[in-house]
Parts: sequence; C-alpha cells; structure tokens
Amino acid sequence: MNDRPPKSLHVIGGKGSGGAERFAVRLIDALARRGESVAAVTVAGGEIARTIAPAVRQYHAPMLGSWDRWSRWKINRAIADFRPDVVQTYMGRATRIVHLPRGRLPVHLARLGGFYNLKGYRHAHAWVGNTHGIRDYLVENGLPPERVFHLGNFADTPGRVPADRLDALRAEYDLADGRVVLGLGRLHPNKGWADLLHAFAQLPDALGGRPLHLAMVGDGPLRAELEQLAVALGIAARVRWAGWQQDPAPWYQLADAFVCASVHEPLGNVILEAWANRVPIVSTRAQGPLELMRDGETGLLVPVGDPAGMAAAIQRMLESDAAVRARMTEAGAAEIERHYSERAIVSAYVDLYAALRGAAASR
Repeated sequence: MNDRPPKSLHVIGGKGSGGAERFAVRLIDALARRGESVAAVTVAGGEIARTIAPAVRQYHAPMLGSWDRWSRWKINRAIADFRPDVVQTYMGRATRIVHLPRGRLPVHLARLGGFYNLKGYRHAHAWVGNTHGIRDYLVENGLPPERVFHLGNFADTPGRVPADRLDALRAEYDLADGRVVLGLGRLHPNKGWADLLHAFAQLPDALGGRPLHLAMVGDGPLRAELEQLAVALGIAARVRWAGWQQDPAPWYQLADAFVCASVHEPLGNVILEAWANRVPIVSTRAQGPLELMRDGETGLLVPVGDPAGMAAAIQRMLESDAAVRARMTEAGAAEIERHYSERAIVSAYVDLYAALRGAAASR
C-alpha cells in the first residue's frame, strides 16, 4: 500500500494566457498551497511561467510542436528529476510532445477543455474532460470509459475589491457616471465578439438616465477588426478597450452585467469567474454555459448568433429589480461553492492521481 501523497508534473505549452492556461496556473498553485508535491514544465519567459507561484518548482522547454525532440528530451529530463506519479498535459501541443511507456509510472493524464480532434491525444494513458459533454465525447470517440474522467474547473473566489480601486478604474476609463456591460476573454472568433458589438449597438445610449458603456477586456487576433466594427456601428465612443488584464476581478465587480457571447464554448471559465465575483450574467446557449447555467435562476440564456436576442436580454437584466439581480448572483455563487470550489476540485484531482498511481502499480 502506497500512502505517500501522489506527485504530479504539469506540462503546458504556449506563452500566452487563456482560459486553459489560467486554470492550469490555478490548479498548480492550489495543489502547492495544499502541500501536495507538484511541479510544472512551461515555456521560459512566458506568461504562464511568470504567473505560477514562486514556490512551485518549474522546468522549461520551448514546446514548439510534436516534432520538437529537444522539448521531449527536456520534459523527459524533468520527469527523471522530479519522478512524478502523474504527468498531466494541457491542450494539444504539450500532449503531443509527451509520450510515456504504458504499464508503469508515471501515468500520462491528458486534460481536455474542448471537443478537439483526438488524433494527438489517443496515446495518453487516461483523460479528463472539464464538462460532462466533453467526457461523453471522448468515450463516444473510442477512448476506454474506465480511463476517461470528468472533473470541472474551479474559479478564484476573490474578496470584494476596495471601492477606491473601482472608483480609480472608472475614472481611468471614463466610466464614472455610467453603467457597464462587460465582455472579457481572448479576442478570438469563437467568443462571438462581433455579435456582442452588434447587440450593444441595439441598446440605448443610456438607461435610467445613466450612460451605457461596453468594456472589452482582453486581447487577441481580432482586436483591430473589432475596433473597426465598433466605428462602423457608431458605438466607438461608448466602447472601452482595456486589453489583457492579469487580474480581472475589478472589471467583473464594477460591471452591471457580464456577457458571454461565445458561439463555441466547451465550458466557460468566464461564467465561473463572473459567479465568483457576483456579477449578473447574460450568456449564449453554447455547450458549456448551457451545462453550467439555469436560465432565469443563475443568469439569462440566449440563442447563439442572435444579437437582437442578446440585446433584449442585456436590457432586461439591467432593468431588472435589484432583488432579482441579487438573487441570480447569489445563486451563481452558491453553484461555485457546491460544485466548483477550489477545495472540491483540488481534492478530486488528488484522488484521481492516487487512483491512477494505484492502477498502474497493480498491473
């Protein structure tokens, strides 16, 4: 019987920081805070490497692609040095690089946050999807069900941001007297940003005598195109472009409504983050939000690709009675506590690592 807590090595490529990367950092840091033995392989100098807590041991590899033998050698050296029970990879690049022998430790656990082509994932030893839908997809596409697991994400649960900090942010972006609709995430086609801009263009300039603004928090390949669209729609003066923000909590907490406009969203970390920050949510019925949310209880759901419907829902949310809005935000916060808390998700991962180690040892 091996009573030693399991050791995990987390491998994640790329230099940027999107939803999967932010969750990887949260999980790694949470494991370290809990006292688990954890290390990471990251790209030197990247956002992920800089963000992980200094107490976590890090190794580095460029992870340029599946053909990158230098990175594979570097990762194997990290495995030999750290001697983990589980090597957990995130997304396709890291997963394709890591190839480990079957039937002995360490176990290769691939984490998937989307409905990806599985060609680059089948060589792993076990798989975890962060939604029930992704787990079902993996099994339906031929992965052995006894080695496919579902573990959700957890969101940071920040305290309330001091009022003077929110006031300073409002002043910096000329939002002091207005109401704020928030869009937050990578500026990528999957996120439905054009639909959000079209929806916002259908809203009045002011509600309840207060100007209405749209805050776009994030960066990505569509930035210039979306700025041009805002000009074409005649709303450029009402849109604030804040770029990438390492700490999004102040933006969530100054917003009057958060909008997830995604046309494709396997989970929706932003939904969890919005709940954790107690901001009312309007979201499309993409896969993840539809699994997470209950329409009218934890937020409002609208069809994908329907700017008019989105505009109507945003206005409905903003004009709702304060008690109705508070009821939705508290219901969302309760979902975090019941199903998506750090304590619950980290414990589930540690239990999974121990089970995978035990199964490998018994072979």
